[in-house]
Amino acid sequence: MSSLSRELVFLILQFLDEEKFKETVHKLEQESGFFFNMKYFEDEVHSGNWDEVEKYLSGFTKVDDNRYSMKIFFEIRKQKYLEALDKHDRSKAVEILVKDLKVFATFNEELFKEITQLLTLENFRENEQLSKYGDTKSARAIMLVELKKLIEANPLFRDKLQFPHLKNSRLRTLINQSLNWQHQLCKNPRPNPDIKTLFVDHTCGQPNGARAPSPANNPLLGSLPKAGGFPPLGAHGPFQPTPTPVSTPLWMSNPSTVTHPAISGGPIGLGAPSISAALKHPRTPPTNPSVDFPSGDSEHVGKRARPMGITDEVNLPVNVLPVTFPGHAHSQAFNAPDDLPKTLIRNLSQGSSPMSMDFHPVQQTLLLVGTNVGDIGLWEVGSKEKLVSRNFKVWDLGACTMPLQAALVKDPGVSVNRIIWSPDGSLFGVAYSRHIVQIYSYHGGDDVRQHLEIDAHVGGVNDLAFSHPNKQLCVITCGDDKTIKVWDATNGAKQYTFEGHEAPVYSVCPHYKENIQFIFSTALDGKIKAWLYDNLGSRVDYDAPGRWCTTMAYSADGTRLFSCGTSKDGESYIVEWNESEGAVKRTYQGFRKRSLGVVQFDTTKNRFLAAGDEFSIKFWDMDNIQLLTTIDAEGGLPASPRIRFNKDGTLLAVSANENSIKILANTDGIRLLRTFENLSYDASRASESVTKPAMNSISAAAAAAATSAGLAERGASVVAIAGMNGDARNMGDVKPRLAEETNDKSKIWKLTEINEMSQCRSLRLSETMRITKISRLIYTNSGNAILALASNAIHLLWKWQRSDRNSSGKATASVAPQLWQPSSGILMTNDIADTNPEEAVPCFALSKNDSYVMSASGGKISLFNMMTFKTMTTFMPPPPAATFLAFHPQDNNIIAIGMDDSTIQIYNVRVDEVKSKLKGHSKRITGLAFSHALNALVSSGADAQLCVWNSDGWEKQKSRFLQIPAGRTSTGQSDTRVQFHQDQTHFLVVHETQLAIYETTKLECVKQWVQREAAAPISHATFSCDSQLVYASFLDATVCVFSAANLRLRCRINPTSYLSASVSNSNVHPLVIAAHPHDPNQFALGLSDGGVHVLEPLESEGKWGVPPPVENGSASSMPATPSVGPSGSDQPQR
Repeated sequence: MSSLSRELVFLILQFLDEEKFKETVHKLEQESGFFFNMKYFEDEVHSGNWDEVEKYLSGFTKVDDNRYSMKIFFEIRKQKYLEALDKHDRSKAVEILVKDLKVFATFNEELFKEITQLLTLENFRENEQLSKYGDTKSARAIMLVELKKLIEANPLFRDKLQFPHLKNSRLRTLINQSLNWQHQLCKNPRPNPDIKTLFVDHTCGQPNGARAPSPANNPLLGSLPKAGGFPPLGAHGPFQPTPTPVSTPLWMSNPSTVTHPAISGGPIGLGAPSISAALKHPRTPPTNPSVDFPSGDSEHVGKRARPMGITDEVNLPVNVLPVTFPGHAHSQAFNAPDDLPKTLIRNLSQGSSPMSMDFHPVQQTLLLVGTNVGDIGLWEVGSKEKLVSRNFKVWDLGACTMPLQAALVKDPGVSVNRIIWSPDGSLFGVAYSRHIVQIYSYHGGDDVRQHLEIDAHVGGVNDLAFSHPNKQLCVITCGDDKTIKVWDATNGAKQYTFEGHEAPVYSVCPHYKENIQFIFSTALDGKIKAWLYDNLGSRVDYDAPGRWCTTMAYSADGTRLFSCGTSKDGESYIVEWNESEGAVKRTYQGFRKRSLGVVQFDTTKNRFLAAGDEFSIKFWDMDNIQLLTTIDAEGGLPASPRIRFNKDGTLLAVSANENSIKILANTDGIRLLRTFENLSYDASRASESVTKPAMNSISAAAAAAATSAGLAERGASVVAIAGMNGDARNMGDVKPRLAEETNDKSKIWKLTEINEMSQCRSLRLSETMRITKISRLIYTNSGNAILALASNAIHLLWKWQRSDRNSSGKATASVAPQLWQPSSGILMTNDIADTNPEEAVPCFALSKNDSYVMSASGGKISLFNMMTFKTMTTFMPPPPAATFLAFHPQDNNIIAIGMDDSTIQIYNVRVDEVKSKLKGHSKRITGLAFSHALNALVSSGADAQLCVWNSDGWEKQKSRFLQIPAGRTSTGQSDTRVQFHQDQTHFLVVHETQLAIYETTKLECVKQWVQREAAAPISHATFSCDSQLVYASFLDATVCVFSAANLRLRCRINPTSYLSASVSNSNVHPLVIAAHPHDPNQFALGLSDGGVHVLEPLESEGKWGVPPPVENGSASSMPATPSVGPSGSDQPQR
């Protein structure tokens, strides 16, 4: 089939999808074999429609096409078989076995026998490999993950998983273009052509004396369809050859005159759908031909609409100046701008879990909080005072609808879904999880009064916002009843109800452009719609990435639109939108693969995005998709913390565990809060004498203004001046107070030393075998077990069980685990070469699902089943011997194997084939690490060299030797290890002489910590799971904890705190260190005497020490090379 014919099939598929011919769409997908609709396939698998699943697959592959295809069909038929067994339908199971599974017996007879034996078991879960089989739903979901990987890896599906990016209704557009062309060829074109058929070419009959209109006024070429043009097919008007761009999308233009046809959804398949052609090609309204507006596409630079032929000069709006930020072009996690609020300055105890927060728009230290039990609180963050606390209650129960009254009687539990200030801070609104919206008026200080109570929606009210359509303050709400409603903020009268969503509406985002007011809304089916304040319905229909819980926000200057969403599977996205195109402009990277909860986000300063994810706050520069930096606010955050900036971006409120709120501040924010702490002091001094410097009077006025009703914006700026002005003469009374503050961490910080067992939690894991030393150590990805490889080639696995003392079942130093062995009693033992195993270089790697471990101890590489300890296969006999192993992040069948002959082999386990051999090192390979974000592999060797390889074509991109300190030599056996930071663009380098952080693309060292010459060498080091800490072990048995952002020492753990007196005096020391995959403050040590220790800080402490202060804002600067040893004092790094 020709390329054009193939493309025609895609156009037909799009047309059928838009016209809702669902079954026909999938039939054509299958019969043509051009596009594999993964979403449809997933739905059918989840529904257990196995016949349709195999029928659909048959359009793309057969069982015996290749190994991937065979595995796909096997997994599906095996699942069908297990479900029949689970229902105790033996006859059905036998039928599946004979009809569907027997075909695989010729390829693996042992496996077929094992499957057959399941018929003899009362419950197939008695089989060891199936012991973790859950219910049908979860089993299908787990299988689907594997099927998707197989399909993506299968070459027969290449180029068939992505639907082409087409404008909406592309086939209709082409037909319209054809009709226009046919009409232009008419000898006597009529002004109002009558189209009755597409089956034959169009011609206009001869009118009586009619003349053809000239091209200049041909209505078909006008700026908008008018009477005389063809009636549009669906959403499209006639084709416009040279549309004139304007800044606002067409749906916003001239709302009183533009018609608003329903816009269909985007193309079927994957990829972000785009808005229809009518919106993609906005025209200048005839009444407003030359409008300046910096659109989302303009990168803050507005282009004036102009006649064709004029050169493209750029006009900068007077209020938008191009500003260069330090380090702006190279946003890196270790060079985060100092103006981000990163310093923990307050910890507020709310009493119940915060669900929504908002800073006052003028008094920027006032924080509103709504909680999961319906409570609201108003905090003065500066003084740490809780000004107002209200429990939920209905103000007028009699005025409520009967459904609400009945619901509250049945279950009085209510949560706050949103709390928000009005634009001027005179009102605030609270949206509750039950029907109700309450509006309060604020009169300064603790004076909060009831203003309006609205029974707004049937079910929960999911979001609330304020806006000013027609210069009148309104409240916008949305809810579970699939509607958006607009209310008068003065009297509560309902003004508009917007209907059109097919699922509960999750969020609203009101905005305005060119004096046109509009509302974006998102629903739980992933649809984004836009509404003008009229009753003409939604103007657009986009699909949000993630297609579930999505919120939207504009940058502070209103020029850039962003959304943040989380899918039902936990996949999270932050994207920037091109408003005029209705398409995603950029997608920001750095989210956890499976977010635990719905990710919340916020924007600040027209420059930064922030989101709560993975027990931390992540920051992005708006112009860079790579993660800028991550902070954990000194720990104690939930999986997806809720966050909110104040208006200036100097403070950031973050929800934390134990019903608390952490306030982070940048330098300006710290000054602002400390100014509040000293306002009363300054005010009293000012009142004593009128001859004091003028600043005292200002401070007094600010103090008075801060507690009076309705602090004006000028008053807020006065407070800011009092805290930020650098004039020493005017600040004479403030600066001494700041210098004397006892809680100023920069004055009292001291290195945390842990010397005794009572100062931390430590647990030595029991073992029954004589083990000389632990060579390799790792936590399982689930976090409930530790795997060790001993120097005698034997593996040890400790598992923690759920119990009353350990409800999570995760690894902990508080409860001893069980040294686990299968009932068969076999051990996972590596193949050993003829040489002494103690002299071999051991290595192992664990698969992402904890099912398999790949391991070697100088001999052949072994693949073990972690459930049964059985050896699945062995391969690659030496020489050369494997010295390091790493699984490819996207494909568990691809392994990078470092060798003792200095090569790296890229090996495909499934086909038993070396795909590539990489040469670049001169000594054995000692470290390998993949970055899935950069498609890169970083390698390190005993030659102290680092190499970066492209993981697509395996070409070497860069190489560099470590910066060994002058006068120091590296021994030939010295290991150099590498590990990627959570941002996937920086990596940690560990060498006996130093720790270093490198940026991957330039392979530049951005941080370095060098051990003093006389001190003990480093034996091993690793990032904590959140990449905020680096744990390093030394040959003198000391363990040091560093802040990863600047490699500054924050805690030293001496051997006496975890080793008994007899052991600590016998030269026992850690050889390896491993970090817990979920708890950033837990790590494990593998010792030279064969012991394994788990260490955690005391529960009362919660973390390892306090981070050292940042001196002169130098967190992002490169420290000097000389540094601190584990036995010496911490030297400041400048």
